[in-house]
Amino acid sequence: MKIKSVRTRVWNWTGPTVPPQGNFCTNASDALWMKGDAMSSFRFHQWLTCEVETEDGTVGIGNAALAPSVVKAAIDDWYAPLVIGEDPFDYAYIWEKMYRRSHAWGRKGIGMTAISAIDIAIWDLMGKLVGKPVFKLLGGRTKEKIPVYYSKLYAGSIESMQAEAEGAMKAGYKAFKSRFGFGPKDGMPGMRENLKRVEAVREVIGYDNDLMLECYMGWNLDYARRMLPKLEKYEPRWLEEPVIADDVAGYAELNGMNIVPISGGEHEFSVIGCAELINRKAVSVLQYDTNRVGGITAAQKINAIAEAAQIPVIPHAGQMHNYHLTMANTNCPISEYFPVFDVEVGNELFYYIFDGDPEAVDGFLQLDDDLPGLGITISDKHLKHFEITE
Repeated sequence: MKIKSVRTRVWNWTGPTVPPQGNFCTNASDALWMKGDAMSSFRFHQWLTCEVETEDGTVGIGNAALAPSVVKAAIDDWYAPLVIGEDPFDYAYIWEKMYRRSHAWGRKGIGMTAISAIDIAIWDLMGKLVGKPVFKLLGGRTKEKIPVYYSKLYAGSIESMQAEAEGAMKAGYKAFKSRFGFGPKDGMPGMRENLKRVEAVREVIGYDNDLMLECYMGWNLDYARRMLPKLEKYEPRWLEEPVIADDVAGYAELNGMNIVPISGGEHEFSVIGCAELINRKAVSVLQYDTNRVGGITAAQKINAIAEAAQIPVIPHAGQMHNYHLTMANTNCPISEYFPVFDVEVGNELFYYIFDGDPEAVDGFLQLDDDLPGLGITISDKHLKHFEITE
């Protein structure tokens, strides 16, 4: 059975969105002198779908969230011709073919994101062709169900954050991730605002539940060094992306302070990129994103390297490609979960484009042993809110 076509579409959200707020979430753009919404380049209001079809009409679905229109061009012009005519079960060869034929320009960033979208589609396709869920192809069930952590709690007023945390507690969650709204440009007053919000969330969830803290690359090494001792008493499970992704030495220094575990990797690409984070002891928790790091083929290799180093892997974002990997690996103890919500940052778009993503119940989600592939389909429920580019 050969691959006969690769179809890409960019889904541009035109429906209602939650208006941006000040000090919503620190990010790498905070270091720039600029006016307006610093988060604008980190909002994902577009998505790419990639459909790989075999000669018998079976279609596997992949996706990508980074720079969808550019990734589409890369797939259409470069990668699709490399894939068409191949046997999808030769996925390791197909991956190496895409990686090595584009190595001069595609080993990170746009190229690796395009490879990821195709690879995810191929795994969905293989599952459908053999009538098995993807996690069964990866090794099978390692958990009765997947524990998830509530991932939202963007910086806002203390009252609104406490109310949100209380609502998540009532919904049965046992772990929560909150975002910082202040960074180096905000000085000591901003530090105090950050600490007030951490303390406020801890007041609600207590110390028997996990609290994760996210900087989204909005701090720098000096600021993070100063903040870590102040955060220690709140017992965070990890501090996520305190510095920009390229500052691997900074990650390693902060992690080596042994005050708060450092996590990262969602903006790293490829097996070798993640192996460097592990080998340099730059992170205590690895958080690759499957639709950036090289797809499921690359993710499984990374999982093995991380397990050998006893570094847990908790993929960035929810989404089915990540859930299947988490279900199939004992070294993936928990999944990130973005609650169903109005379109804000853009992670929510997955719920508007696809049907089949499981909804968390009492802090857990479940995968179906009898649903082939990833278990998602492209939805037609919200087409009026999208402009779609073929």
